[in-house]
Amino acid sequence: MSRPRPVHPAPAGESPSPNAGLAAVSSALLAMSRHLEVRDVLKTITASARELLDAEYAALGVPDDHGGFAQFVVDGISEEQWRAIGPLPRQHGILAAMLHEEKAERLADVREDPRFEGWPSAHPDMSDFLGMPIRDGEETIGALFLANKRCPKPEGGCGFTEDDEELLGILAQHAAIALTNARLYERSRELTIAEERSRLAHELHDAVSQKLFSLRLTAQAAAALVDRDPARAKGELQQVAALAAEAADELRAAVVELRPAALEEDGLVNTLRTQIQVLDRAHAARVTFDNRGVRALPPAQEEALLRVAQEALHNALRHSGADRVDVVLARNGQGAVLRVTDNGKGFEPRAVRRAGRHLGLVSMRHRASGVAGRLTVQSAPGEGATIEMEVPGG
Repeated sequence: MSRPRPVHPAPAGESPSPNAGLAAVSSALLAMSRHLEVRDVLKTITASARELLDAEYAALGVPDDHGGFAQFVVDGISEEQWRAIGPLPRQHGILAAMLHEEKAERLADVREDPRFEGWPSAHPDMSDFLGMPIRDGEETIGALFLANKRCPKPEGGCGFTEDDEELLGILAQHAAIALTNARLYERSRELTIAEERSRLAHELHDAVSQKLFSLRLTAQAAAALVDRDPARAKGELQQVAALAAEAADELRAAVVELRPAALEEDGLVNTLRTQIQVLDRAHAARVTFDNRGVRALPPAQEEALLRVAQEALHNALRHSGADRVDVVLARNGQGAVLRVTDNGKGFEPRAVRRAGRHLGLVSMRHRASGVAGRLTVQSAPGEGATIEMEVPGG
């Protein structure tokens, strides 16, 4: 996780450099903008707030609708300490104030506040406190909590200053934008997965239904012929076996595509290799995979490459008439190039472009551009096709 540079208090009698403070704020905001997953954004906001204001502890809570927290991220506390503290806190005391009173709270000693209700025995001891709601319009979508400013604390004084409160307020405004963007990104991914599953379900229904319908008719023909023409009946039964095998192949290929979790668990290279091995067994065409030095890529780029590879393989195996399809994933600087080549009947790319979504090229280009990548298509009638996607890496 990228973390901004800490801002240490200036020595006694000196003011902190305005340029140093600006650089630290800029670093914190850039760190927040680099992430798209909600959990990563929450962690980065929390770490940025703690280091920017030089606090010993920081936390960020995202409320649920049942008086608790859907997510609660801490920074400055070890994993062992966090496990010992126990379940996530409920919305009460100072935590509730941040979520329901919609204003910052700056306290010299949180333990002396009348709303303080104590904490678990394993919880670290905290005194000075600064809390700030994270607002998206009229809605409070989270709250930042900082404790124990790392600075000399005169007796009866508060470690956090008015300047700290103003700085945290700026950070909270940008945190709201980063968190909202991350939620929208995750929602768009969910919709993309739902669309993909819908497409596969439709495709599966069409392909397998046709095979089963043909199989049923062929079986009926075999039954009618078995007494008066056993030789023809035998031929029909052989056709039944072939149709059943094709239906099983269609099911197997679709099941592979319906398992997106493998990408998170196994990574792009292993997921592609596994899926291509299954497709090679399921289809008459020879399907190969060659990885040339690619390791891990940013998650969004890996998902986009996988989906483009699946679409290109679908086209090659179902529409091109190819007897060989080769998939190559090659390192290209910090990024990678995916190349799917078939020796099928080919097509005229400009005619396909005019035909809109034929062969899924519009979808593939959209996936490539969504991760700052580039898609190129090379084909001609009778000369096969090559789909190539390049991504910059991270």
